[in-house]
Amino acid sequence: MITSPEMWRHDEARADRAQKFIERILVHTKGRHARTPFILEPWQRDDIIRPLMGTTMWDEQLGQWVRQYRLAWIELGRKNGKSELLSAMALYFLVADGEESAEVYSAACDRDQAGLVYAVAKRMVELSPVLSKRLEVIDSKKRIVDAKTNSFYQVLAADAGGNLGQNPHAILFDEVLTQPNRELWDALKTGMGTRSQPMMIAATTAGTTGAAFCLEEHEFSELVDADSQTDPHRFVFMRNTPVDWEWTDEGHPPDPTAGVEATGWYQANPALGSFLSIVTLRAEAEEAKKRPSAQNAFRQFRLNQWVSQTSRWLDMGIWDASAGPIPAGELPQLLTGSVAYGGLDLASASDFAAWCLVFPGEDRTAAVWRYWVPEAAVARHRAADRIAVWARQGHVTIVPGATIPFDDIETAIHEDLERFDVQRVGYDPWQSPQIVQRLEDAGVVCVKVPQTLTRLSAPSKELERLLAERQLAHGGQPVSRWMADNVEAVRDGEGNIRPSKKKSADKIDGVSALVNALFVNLLPDETPDVPEVISLEDFL
Repeated sequence: MITSPEMWRHDEARADRAQKFIERILVHTKGRHARTPFILEPWQRDDIIRPLMGTTMWDEQLGQWVRQYRLAWIELGRKNGKSELLSAMALYFLVADGEESAEVYSAACDRDQAGLVYAVAKRMVELSPVLSKRLEVIDSKKRIVDAKTNSFYQVLAADAGGNLGQNPHAILFDEVLTQPNRELWDALKTGMGTRSQPMMIAATTAGTTGAAFCLEEHEFSELVDADSQTDPHRFVFMRNTPVDWEWTDEGHPPDPTAGVEATGWYQANPALGSFLSIVTLRAEAEEAKKRPSAQNAFRQFRLNQWVSQTSRWLDMGIWDASAGPIPAGELPQLLTGSVAYGGLDLASASDFAAWCLVFPGEDRTAAVWRYWVPEAAVARHRAADRIAVWARQGHVTIVPGATIPFDDIETAIHEDLERFDVQRVGYDPWQSPQIVQRLEDAGVVCVKVPQTLTRLSAPSKELERLLAERQLAHGGQPVSRWMADNVEAVRDGEGNIRPSKKKSADKIDGVSALVNALFVNLLPDETPDVPEVISLEDFL
């Protein structure tokens, strides 16, 4: 019986074998390096290939040493050679891993995406004197066959129902961020059980928070990266520029001799300065400075940061900079007796509800929110842990049961009416009839706010102005920040803009309530109500 400290060891011979196969048998297939030996970059060699392939464990059942890792999570910015590395590994598992009747698969969201790895592997075979003689390429089936070991490499379509009969020795999963769910992943992963040392290598760039499956695997990989004992069989190589990094700052490359690690752009792009051009990133950054949507793409694909949606409306750096020195929890007390305008958003009694008050001032406009959410909704939400923390901090009220009693909201609103000088309350006419009727019966001036492009454009632009001039004092309210980071805007050819609930990645109720409050704040005092006029553009 091998004692615990001896259960794991690094096998230099295994690491050497993988490295030599890639560097001596394979060649690059594209660009200026095409047809030259595939010499691994130091980070590819020392941080991925050698530890991944050389770290072993003792298998008590088999009575032999096998690879420790069964799954590798590789996450870095675009164009850092992920697909090329997957292609090289596919060929290694096919012919050099000592596995008889090996089944090696490329998998992705669709056949075309999976075919990208196959296309590079095919070209590597064609350009290799050794592999071109040994392997048969069946291009019509996107299949490469090794008759000597009765093994094959095959592209799979993303149809989990048709992928339950495989017995994979290795799986190369490209761009996991595009995978709609975990069905294909689970179908292939559970098929590896009969192999002695199977391997799934998943490579991806950061996605959006709407990519729930990929985000789940990313977050678990973060835990493993922080503590390998969380899952000793998962290998993690992640290079993400921190979200608090000033995204226009290029940072600096690593200096191993001085013990200096990469920062900024270089952190997410280890290939920067070798086969990835800094000039290209600089040009994209210049465009991103001018367009928020381009900034979002730059952050996601170049800085490898997880973002809320592919077309960002609000810049979180600007949002944070506008918070002001007073914490959110202290704002209500300081604003007691001040003139305010209310905004109400009740998307559903079974989900988040938001009440917002804005307090216009000479230099700054303050915003204060109240949030409610049913306990049942929290339980099924992927942000359940964060919501629970926010509840303990007093930023949101978790209501027992499956729905929010509107009486609770009405009571809270009346408390605020007594505390502040609320002039008007804006509300979505499709969502709030009962509570609005009771508020009006109590003498509150309530204004319909049609949720259309033409009606919401002015308050939406006012929100943009307040943030740009650092004049929206919100105290860093965390629930509101989360929702602001989720929101996507809809625009038309006339320059109108409004937040979109349908297109946004997650909850935006607090932003909707804020825009409703800004709407009634902008109204002339003598015309508090606005008729609802709907045009075709409103449905874009």
